[in-house]
Amino acid sequence: MIPGSASGFGLVHMKLLIVEDEADLRGTLAQALREEGYNAIVLDVMLPGMDGWEILRRLRVRKKTPVLLLTARNSSSDRVRGLDLGSDDYVTKPFDLPELLARLRALIRRSAGEASSTLSFGSVAVDMARRVVRVAGAPVELTAREYSLVELLATRRGKVVSRTELYDHLFAEEDESFSNLLDVHVCNVRKKIGKDFIQTRRGHGYVLEENP
Repeated sequence: MIPGSASGFGLVHMKLLIVEDEADLRGTLAQALREEGYNAIVLDVMLPGMDGWEILRRLRVRKKTPVLLLTARNSSSDRVRGLDLGSDDYVTKPFDLPELLARLRALIRRSAGEASSTLSFGSVAVDMARRVVRVAGAPVELTAREYSLVELLATRRGKVVSRTELYDHLFAEEDESFSNLLDVHVCNVRKKIGKDFIQTRRGHGYVLEENP
């Protein structure tokens, strides 16, 4: 949380921050996004106290996390101001929830440097637009957390992702922090996709190699 910012924050699985002062809307967004595992910030512009512009300005000094502005204001000058301050996209109220989710997926792909929504690892394809993993063309049934684990590793292809970062990505503060919880998810993914799909780097974390 940014010091001095407005109340009305909803944190979903440690990876989606909703900054919205309308409680009903915040609740609706949180419920819709709770199992999606997105790594982004949804920021309302019109907030009591410190407005979204100032929060965005302070945030960009410290973080590069993708930001989607959410507001009832739809003037060109507002959109330009948001983009100049560092937002990645802009959605006006009232909005269509499927479109908002699609925009979040797109800006997360861009932030990861991925032009295509599908990442391939041999016979395994990770479709980030549809949030589906396929092996030899056949879809694999993954839980939301299993998919989020695969997607994060896929966007970091060839790079080791630490256990700490994976824990932060997958689990909320209220989740029970059993030491083997991450290992359980990794084991389940390997059973469903292939035992060599996720590589372990002892003492460091996990990685998806370019050509597993």
